Amino acid sequence: MPYSLEGRLVIGLASSALFDLAESDAVFRQEGEEAYREYQELHVEDRLNPGVAFPFVQRLLSLNDLRDPQDPLIEVIILSRNDPDTGLRVMNSIEAHGLPITRAIFMQGKSPYKFMSALNMSLFLSANDKDVREAVAANLPAGRVLDSTYVDDPADRDLRIAFDFDGVIADDGSEQVFQEGGIEQFREHEMLNAATPHDPGLLRDFLSNLNKIQRIEEARVKTDPTYKRRVHASIVTARNAPAHRRAVATLKSWGVTVNDAFFLGGVDKSLITSVLKPHIFFDDQTDHLERTAPMTPSVHVPFGAVNLGK
Repeated sequence: MPYSLEGRLVIGLASSALFDLAESDAVFRQEGEEAYREYQELHVEDRLNPGVAFPFVQRLLSLNDLRDPQDPLIEVIILSRNDPDTGLRVMNSIEAHGLPITRAIFMQGKSPYKFMSALNMSLFLSANDKDVREAVAANLPAGRVLDSTYVDDPADRDLRIAFDFDGVIADDGSEQVFQEGGIEQFREHEMLNAATPHDPGLLRDFLSNLNKIQRIEEARVKTDPTYKRRVHASIVTARNAPAHRRAVATLKSWGVTVNDAFFLGGVDKSLITSVLKPHIFFDDQTDHLERTAPMTPSVHVPFGAVNLGK
């Protein structure tokens, strides 16, 4: 029987999101492909250092201890522009770090995001802006990881994930109203439509799949009161009252939940993320992310009106 990815949380990950590739990328840009190939072959046994998404992925995969190892909840699959030869260092580094990642797609110089739907992926992370934008243009759930100086605490076993709402969890219909008519028209629109759910955004299904894992954790607590829940999901949004009502009603209508919600009304989101300390934060606006990224692993989802022409 073929191995089925149905019913699992499947993440696609470029090596540029998982590892720090600054040194080898510099060789490629400055000296070309052949020099890059030689460099990777020379350093094939040198372990790559963790990149921006490493703490998130490591904790996510650790949740497979909630089920039989032969039937994992989570699969992470490498989607790489490398060819198999130059990608060997990535796979060696994955093994050296003890990450249970065994599946990979290597496509020399081409983006593999087109395989996301075939592999049942609810998220693709990469540092390559072009690949991410092409995936999003195809209505696929993708995000670009931003450079960060975040330092992980390996003693912290929790997995904290934070999302913006409009343009990330939900579509950007309300954001378009704001862009065209300003804050007052936005508020009026949201009050009139408070009971009307938004259409889903690109990462709605990713949150829904996280909720499934949280429900498994809840069941574990019932049988083992000493078990501590590890997965925490939050929304950090520029919305405030009364526009919060539609956001809450939308989540309820979809049957998805978050543990915390921060309705900030334009307050700098980095003030919250610096305390919340998520292991990854998704937002569709680069001006928010420029402030969060230095302290928080941050991901740009280039979706909707605010990203047109950028």
